[in-house]
Amino acid sequence: MKFKLFYFVSTIILFAGCGGTTVQRVAVEQVVDYSGRWNDTDAQMVSKDMIKDCLEGKWLANFTAEKGQQPVVIVGTIENKSSEHINADVFIKSLESELISSGKVRFVADKGERLEVREERKDQQESGYTDPKTIKPKRKEIGADFILKGTINAVVDETHGKYVVLYQVNLELIDLATNEIKWLEQTELKKLVTKTKYSM
Repeated sequence: MKFKLFYFVSTIILFAGCGGTTVQRVAVEQVVDYSGRWNDTDAQMVSKDMIKDCLEGKWLANFTAEKGQQPVVIVGTIENKSSEHINADVFIKSLESELISSGKVRFVADKGERLEVREERKDQQESGYTDPKTIKPKRKEIGADFILKGTINAVVDETHGKYVVLYQVNLELIDLATNEIKWLEQTELKKLVTKTKYSM
């Protein structure tokens, strides 16, 4: 009897172990939204719309007409002011990608990236290992004309297994020489999420 009970319990454990995690490959562009929280699709969609609006602003035409060249832009801090954990770096990279892909502005590395590049340049100049013909000189960095910065906010309204979350993204483009705000935009994204009683 004990042997049969042991065999039965062992069989249950074995089958339970077989019901583990399943992984399925999906296309990168496919929208997958299980939790209702801010995700990569939201970051890409919002950045695409907002950068399009930004580059259609009068500031760009005015700068090009006055200076005779494309403006140099840098993306600064995007602050998450919501109670939700949002990886702002994903959104920042989406903004940078849209700016670079537009071909309408020149783009420079952010503060952290510049420090790494400076260390590399210093190593070229001081290590003695780099071919002198290929050493990159100091004081050739391009200064940005404008900095793009902003915030991500979220408001949640929840009741009886349903909730609505409203994401509000604010971006502003600031002239680094004068501190003038040359462009300001607010975009909202709303999600309705319904939870079943089995939802995690």
